[in-house]
Amino acid sequence: MNFYLGIDFGTTGARSTAIDSEGKIHSEIECTYESGDLAPAWQNALWAVIDRIPAAIRRQVRAIALDGTSSTVMLCDSDGIPMCEPILYNDARAAAVMEKLRAIAPANHTVLSATSSLAKLLWWLDGGQGGAFFLHQADWLGFLLHGKLGISDYHNALKLGFEVDTLCYPPWLLEGIAGAATPRLPEVVAPGTPVGKVREVVGDRFGFPPDCMVCAGTTDSIAAFLASGVNSPGEAVTSLGSTLAVKLLSHTRVDDARYGIYSHRFPALFEGAAPQFSPLIKGGAGGCLWLVGGASNAGGAVLRHFFTDRELEDLSQQIDPNRESLLDYYPLLNKGDRFPINDPNLQPKLEPRPADSVEFLHGLLESIARIEARGYQLLQELGATGLTKVYTAGGGAKNQVWSAMRKRYLKVPVETPIHTAAACGAALLAMRGVRGG
Repeated sequence: MNFYLGIDFGTTGARSTAIDSEGKIHSEIECTYESGDLAPAWQNALWAVIDRIPAAIRRQVRAIALDGTSSTVMLCDSDGIPMCEPILYNDARAAAVMEKLRAIAPANHTVLSATSSLAKLLWWLDGGQGGAFFLHQADWLGFLLHGKLGISDYHNALKLGFEVDTLCYPPWLLEGIAGAATPRLPEVVAPGTPVGKVREVVGDRFGFPPDCMVCAGTTDSIAAFLASGVNSPGEAVTSLGSTLAVKLLSHTRVDDARYGIYSHRFPALFEGAAPQFSPLIKGGAGGCLWLVGGASNAGGAVLRHFFTDRELEDLSQQIDPNRESLLDYYPLLNKGDRFPINDPNLQPKLEPRPADSVEFLHGLLESIARIEARGYQLLQELGATGLTKVYTAGGGAKNQVWSAMRKRYLKVPVETPIHTAAACGAALLAMRGVRGG
């Protein structure tokens, strides 16, 4: 039996899922990051989630794909060793170089955000920090497995400025960052493209077969989208993890930096895939549809700042989801949001806080639901295909009270797909990569 392994790197930890050729899950492993420097913590988590997969499964893994958080980036030397601490997806320190970025990028471009990959690269260059390679989190983790440094996918590379229409880096980008200290940008391939066999040292350590292939990855929210089984334009996936991310399958591409909206190229990849994961998606011209969406810093991290998981479960059951909360929050842990308000200086709004914890949680959940609804409303106002159904992925998918609340705002069916884990979507990507679609 052949197995396909997906490994998801989120905000707090790594997760792996192994599926067979029919899409049945045979192993699910989760590992929390260690405290300390980011890159060593990611590497240790990668080895830990692989090591805990049953050896009998590892011996029959035919392909592996990884996903990482979008716009989490790093600089490496020519051996792939990080040269400084990576910058996380939601870090807005590059607000300091936004004027330089606006001078380089076209008006209203996706990269015009303080949290974009390109903004972070400019921040490093502005501070005199160079390197041999500029990589995304998923790029570097894939390198640890296949040993080929400097390979990315066009989902991760979107916020670096890679042009997904022409599938190349545009001249304005290459000219705008040219300089002696500028690191090499990654070679970009389609998500799921076989990159190379597992390195011999990795195969020997974990018992992977010699022909086990590592495929190009994707971002965590797109991996969750792949796992959902969405198959029609107008259907969408909201990922409710530490942050809130929305993705709407659309015939029309929409990009608007004013609101942090961007579109990922989404080819018709899934012919022959297991039907419970994703039936054939028929694209438009050239077989291509678009995943239109954005990501907010509001989400589960804010909830966990105030409540334990047990409290969230118990208190939610005491909320009437059909009654609107009059508390009007913008739940952020720190200043700045990316979507549907793209403002690195946006202040959190968490007052007034009622004495009743149930009322406070109600206000937080409802406020995040409003942000989600406003996001989908914006996508449609700007030309995306009309919303018909929303599937929910991530930890928030388990909260049925919250789902009912969100349905009241979205005014379309809100469902939980059979598979919600991003690692499952990455496993599907690995399977498609070596089976040729």
